[in-house]
Amino acid sequence: MLSGLGRNISAFLGAALLAFGIPAAAPAQDYPNRPVRVVIAFPAGGPTDFVGRLLADKLKDTFGQIIIENRPGANGAIGADHVAKSAPDGYTLFLSTVGAIAITPHMRSDLPYDTLRDFAPVTLVVRNTTLLVVRDDSPVNNIKEFVAMAKERNGNLPFATTGVGSTTHLATEMLAAAAGFKYIHVPYRGAAPALTDLLGGQVQAFYADMPVLMPQVTAGKVKPIVVASDQRNPILPNVQTQTEAGYPNTTSDNWYGLLAPAKTPPAVVAKINAAFVAAVNDPVVKDKLIKSGAIPVANTPEQFGQFLKEELARWGKLVREKGIKEPG
Repeated sequence: MLSGLGRNISAFLGAALLAFGIPAAAPAQDYPNRPVRVVIAFPAGGPTDFVGRLLADKLKDTFGQIIIENRPGANGAIGADHVAKSAPDGYTLFLSTVGAIAITPHMRSDLPYDTLRDFAPVTLVVRNTTLLVVRDDSPVNNIKEFVAMAKERNGNLPFATTGVGSTTHLATEMLAAAAGFKYIHVPYRGAAPALTDLLGGQVQAFYADMPVLMPQVTAGKVKPIVVASDQRNPILPNVQTQTEAGYPNTTSDNWYGLLAPAKTPPAVVAKINAAFVAAVNDPVVKDKLIKSGAIPVANTPEQFGQFLKEELARWGKLVREKGIKEPG
């Protein structure tokens, strides 16, 4: 009877602390002692899901059970909001792309979360090179020929993106502005339908993360034209970067980073960081990431936090300059 009362009092005190924004005790030495959920704001089977499950599989023996929870919708905002409102105890984490935490906040005034206020950065996980492709039967073979074709079309170039304000849309905007051509924006709900229409000839060009495009590149169905990056990707070493092509400051690489709710104890964040950094740097995991087209990173919470601030400023400037708003 007394032990049950004690448990009830402990539970009440823990709930009271959380109600006032004070995290209940979560000693790092005892963490984790139950399954950890990693929220991914996209459906299962996509590139973010692939990275999350690859890391979860590696961590299960050393870090305990990790459950991948897919919460898609609203360009990642649904998943982000769920994590932002979760208990700051290290048992709910967010594997986010650049969109939900660095781009969408500049496109919507009604977001229920704030990136810097509501999240504790853990580590940058990977960078995903953004690749521009055309259909294999296109007459263009490189970025110089592509820009010449785009200018000849005089605005009559259907260009697929994965939605208004997506990294693929912003990549297109930056190249068009830097190279001086116009295009027809054809937004899709995701990479799969955009790629389907590219292969079918309804659109003429498409930027996307390399892990999405590599199967079609390998099969010879699309041609890689240029990477929207400052460095060439090791699995496509002959494909020029936009910087090399004379279009600097047009980098639009997507990236995935791990975050926890704000007020998660620093000792717990440090333990999560150490585990995920070790997983990313595991030779087998790293090889699989590189072969998919991703570039492993893994850094400190402080480094990732500074990177987040820089990305928020960079994408915010572009969104404001282009007047991009999420469709209502």
